[in-house]
Amino acid sequence: MPHRPLISIVDDDLSVRRALRRLVQSASYAVDTFASAREFLDASPFARPACLVLDLCLGGMSGLELQALLSAQGDGVPIVFVSAMDDPTARKRAMDAGAVAFIDKPFEEARLLEVLRAITRYPSS
Repeated sequence: MPHRPLISIVDDDLSVRRALRRLVQSASYAVDTFASAREFLDASPFARPACLVLDLCLGGMSGLELQALLSAQGDGVPIVFVSAMDDPTARKRAMDAGAVAFIDKPFEEARLLEVLRAITRYPSS
């Protein structure tokens, strides 16, 4: 089996993190989860994710602020925003700053997995 790409999930809602973890693991990806942008930034630098699934509204640093920081650091990790916040301005900012996708909650599980497969080119199960 090919190396399993790591998907990092940053969402401040525990139930959402758990659900996303189960979904992404069911597609044979390796997964790590974080409750905040700071927790993600403080994590070990040894495991660079193939994709970051990021909530827009987080306690402390927002998803857009984390995206800007990663970009400024030259970290080209692909970012998929998943948010319940219906804000066209935030969506435009995220996409203009290089997000690969912006998916509204609630969403079809197949949609997120389709985006992850396109980003990672990984033949998930």
